[in-house]
Amino acid sequence: MGKNRRIIHLLLIAVLALGMLAGCSNASSKESASEVKGSIAEIKERGKIRIGVFSDKNPFGYVDENGVNQGFDVYIARRFAKDLLGDESKVEFVLVDAASRVAFLESNKVDIIMANFTVTEERKQKVDFANPYMKVSLGIVSPESAPITSIEQLKGKKAIVAKGTTAETFLTENYPEIEQLKFEQYTEIFEALKDGRGDAIVNDNTEVIAWAKQNPGFVVGVPTLGGQDTIAPAVKKGNKELLDWINNELAALGKENFIHKAYDETLADIYGEDFKESLVIEGGKLE
Repeated sequence: MGKNRRIIHLLLIAVLALGMLAGCSNASSKESASEVKGSIAEIKERGKIRIGVFSDKNPFGYVDENGVNQGFDVYIARRFAKDLLGDESKVEFVLVDAASRVAFLESNKVDIIMANFTVTEERKQKVDFANPYMKVSLGIVSPESAPITSIEQLKGKKAIVAKGTTAETFLTENYPEIEQLKFEQYTEIFEALKDGRGDAIVNDNTEVIAWAKQNPGFVVGVPTLGGQDTIAPAVKKGNKELLDWINNELAALGKENFIHKAYDETLADIYGEDFKESLVIEGGKLE
């Protein structure tokens, strides 16, 4: 009997040990699932989705006079929060500039970047882009008194650009002889043009067209420069779960023409009805 009791005792210890190991394993699995930065589980546990947007790129992402985030990108971002977390107020807008967008994703400061982010092959090496929601190309704005009507006219002059933008890359790769005056913030590039530090701004055509309409005395002499690009949300490299969610969300929103609605609410007053189809991509599909 003594021997049998010892065997039973040992078996009980073994069962308890296995139970503890299984419990630890399950706890570890749950912990690791919720700790994945930017995962849907981690976002829901946090109760907020952090989306990087511009503060100074009206009408796409800006802070209004009441300190409220507004713009085309922001309008879409709020809908993302509503559909993922049940309430559009459950979004934390993190202000970024053009040069910091990749770094904010890599350092887990944001879950998604929706800061008028143009898709490029170089950026694809560092972040994962979802499907697009807007089309864009470059444009050139200059003073009406000294209009720039071709890229060739900028040779021997100063082109103002924002750091980390496709305009900077385009000029560097295709027109290295054009001097670039570079700034971190969009507000800085427009101030530099106003006070004559440069001859023209090279930037997204959507941005320069909007700015010229709001600032008399300036003209978009080159409305289309280079090829057509797309604007898309971006997530940290390898975050396939969130990437798939965004793509599914854009597809679902396409069934209700939501991106067109976002245009009507945020861009139509500036660009008008005729410009809508040349800008909007519905359902994440470029036709």
